[in-house]
Amino acid sequence: SARVCDSFGTGLSTRRAQGYGLATPGDMIVNRMSFFIPLGTFLVILGIGYVGFSLDDRKQLPSALLDKPFPEFSANSLLDPELRIRRQDLLGKPTLVNVWATWCPTCLSEHDQLMDIAGMTEIRMVGINYKDDVEKAQRWLAQYGNPFDLVIRDERGLLGVELGVYGAPETFLLDAQGNIVYKRVGDVNPRIWRDELLPRFRLLEVVMVSRDEAS
Repeated sequence: SARVCDSFGTGLSTRRAQGYGLATPGDMIVNRMSFFIPLGTFLVILGIGYVGFSLDDRKQLPSALLDKPFPEFSANSLLDPELRIRRQDLLGKPTLVNVWATWCPTCLSEHDQLMDIAGMTEIRMVGINYKDDVEKAQRWLAQYGNPFDLVIRDERGLLGVELGVYGAPETFLLDAQGNIVYKRVGDVNPRIWRDELLPRFRLLEVVMVSRDEAS
């Protein structure tokens, strides 16, 4: 009969091994399979994770809404409680939509760049105040400046859910038909403006107030 080795290297038959309560070759194969199956599952999960995070970081995560219409919505204005803002208010010209909040330090760090964009282009700029306190948000804009033509209140984050927002800041660029042509997760900084937004602004024929500053 088949022979196995004990820990001392002594040869034992399968039958004798079973009598001593030792593992037979069949048992060893099963045990090895029970080890390799979860190991293989782990490696598959690890591989999926590696592929996912090889997108560099969350700033590069794709949006399911790219090249699709901005979702329908109806929300109050942050600065005018009598005003309702709807999707149709974002149509007719290219629009930059920025998700921001007072609790977000990165939003403050990108704010000067947004002010610059508002000052040197004629793009429509729309802010979405995300899961924030209304009075704090109003004071924040009064203190640091308001680059937006419209500011949407999204205290409950419902519009953020429709947009697949991960957090703040996030920025969406819309064409004149209201389709999302670009998404940025993270701050809009001088490099992002120069390398990613400005070329798209030119494709959309956004008017530059100062081409020297824009370039």
